[in-house]
Amino acid sequence: MNLKGMVMPLAITSVSLLLLPTPAAALRVCADPDYLPYSNRAGQGFENRVAQTVGKILGEPVQYIWASYRGHGGFTQFLASTIDAKKCDVVMSIPYGSRDELTTRPYYISSYVFVFPKTRNYNITSIDSPALKKLKIGFERDTPAEEALKLRGMISKGVPFDVGESTEQSPAVMLQALKTRKIDVLITWQPSIGAFLRQYSEMEVVPIPSTRALGAPEQYSFPMSMAVRMGDQALKKRLDDLIEKHQAELSSVLSQNGVKLYTPQER
Repeated sequence: MNLKGMVMPLAITSVSLLLLPTPAAALRVCADPDYLPYSNRAGQGFENRVAQTVGKILGEPVQYIWASYRGHGGFTQFLASTIDAKKCDVVMSIPYGSRDELTTRPYYISSYVFVFPKTRNYNITSIDSPALKKLKIGFERDTPAEEALKLRGMISKGVPFDVGESTEQSPAVMLQALKTRKIDVLITWQPSIGAFLRQYSEMEVVPIPSTRALGAPEQYSFPMSMAVRMGDQALKKRLDDLIEKHQAELSSVLSQNGVKLYTPQER
């Protein structure tokens, strides 16, 4: 038996293994598996599209860790069970300056909006518009919209929706309620319905200006960031640099997926 002939293929195999490219580290993203228009397992949400864009720019494949935003504990529990538990490294949308996580520089600003049929010709330009007092107002629970109605003694005329809590409801049910006249006007966060509005061209959408009408400031426009774990300054810097250099590309992805970008307004 020629032992030399057996050794050589092993040596060649070892060399070839050393030449294999090192797999790129994955961008581990925490996301909801069934909450359009934000995200889903099929990658159809605007947060999915942003994540894919970020991964492509970084040269890293996106790896999703799925957990529901909704239900017991809500978004805070979602963060605790995913990014804080080190199961993933980034969340695609969180209000800038949130105390829950370390936030990147903002990459978009959007707003709460009034939505109503164009044929109604309502004169609604702010949360203090007199026309609102005569209308049945739909709103999401535990949002600035609910607080605004409470402050003005209008909550009894409101119709609450629990889409931020119930996994059984889609934000699209609020637009359907408008269409069937169960409510006259809807107050909601524009990104939550932006993708669905394409099917409702008959609707008027008016951004709500922030106000100091009742003393304390009321905020309806919010800068949104990506979130990383507290202390992860290295990833924050990478994402901050990416946002600064590729803002136009990120804005285009958002706009193509129904997210309206607003400049904050005040009254």
